[in-house]
Amino acid sequence: MKKFECIVPCHFGLEAVLKREITDLGYEITSVEDGRVTFLGDAEAVCRANVFLRTAERVLIKVGSFHAETFDELFEGTKALPWEEWIPMDGKFWVAKAASVKSKLFSPSDIQSIMKKAMVERMKQKYRISWFSEEGDRFPVRVFLMKDEVTVGLDTTGDSLHKRGYRKLTAKAPIAENLAAALIMLTPWNKHRILVDPFCGSGTFPIEAALMAGNVAPGMNREFLSESWEHLIAKKEWYDCIDEAQDLIDFSEMPDIQGYDIDPEMVRISRENAKLAGVEQYIHFQKRGVEQLSHPKKYGFIITNPPYGERLEEKASLPAIYDALGERYRALDSWSLYMITSYEGAQQHIGRKADKNRKIYNGMMKTYYYQFMGPKPPRRTQD
Repeated sequence: MKKFECIVPCHFGLEAVLKREITDLGYEITSVEDGRVTFLGDAEAVCRANVFLRTAERVLIKVGSFHAETFDELFEGTKALPWEEWIPMDGKFWVAKAASVKSKLFSPSDIQSIMKKAMVERMKQKYRISWFSEEGDRFPVRVFLMKDEVTVGLDTTGDSLHKRGYRKLTAKAPIAENLAAALIMLTPWNKHRILVDPFCGSGTFPIEAALMAGNVAPGMNREFLSESWEHLIAKKEWYDCIDEAQDLIDFSEMPDIQGYDIDPEMVRISRENAKLAGVEQYIHFQKRGVEQLSHPKKYGFIITNPPYGERLEEKASLPAIYDALGERYRALDSWSLYMITSYEGAQQHIGRKADKNRKIYNGMMKTYYYQFMGPKPPRRTQD
């Protein structure tokens, strides 16, 4: 079967988590760069990466790469790529996104326009036609320029992989599903441990945790752009992949997962989203302020995305919110606290320096993932 080089973008700062996921799927990593991981795989790998990866943004098939410092070089480099091997005569094709870092060519719109013209010229020659109907399947192209090296990929995913299909309703500042999953995976949490999110918003952390605990593949209930690319990926590959995902689901042993929010509308939204995800019976959502955070058991995890105060009117309330979180955390014997925030005073209000502090870009916003680690629980005895 034909081998592809697959490029998988992710949030900056979370490449190691994605690398581990791809390795666990059984594929060979060829490179790890800022914001993306590349691996080798066949058509089956494209399907499995889209369906099973929790922390990825999308899955691209690499068409090629070349050096370009001028628009002429960009045109000729793009024209030299074998587009006819990927895009059929009636395919709809365009450069959906261009990103440039430390390169002489930096205008996304110009890069997109010139590359499209070059693709048309190549395919005119190969297909021996002068006009393309573009009425067939869609083939969006994404391009990265880094230090004048151009990397070109076909987007097999379509809507970003963070769109699992369950979050129809959102909070004011929702955390993306793939980012939430990655942050959970950066902790030692597992399905034998309690998880509480006291600022649950639309329920993303609790829902992602429940999906992980039940071994539910994040992409099994959505569609992908390349499902119709039958000249590249046989339909059977998709059917087999979904069958594999279905066989792996296991809700037999589920943890205590709770989500609180002070806004009753957010609690309603969380419950609705959990229902759409098929995990509503495994999560307890409740209207409760952070000052009421408590739990009778030990060795639990707080994993949360508290308010950042990005809006001016919210900034004044932040010290009281973080003070309350710190006070309630200190009262929870042997618990761990993991929180993502851009609020600079977070550690001061929690009452101690974080054991680990990881810089992560949430969209374009620089945030910190503060990790306050509690003790490990006693080893579980086997029955």
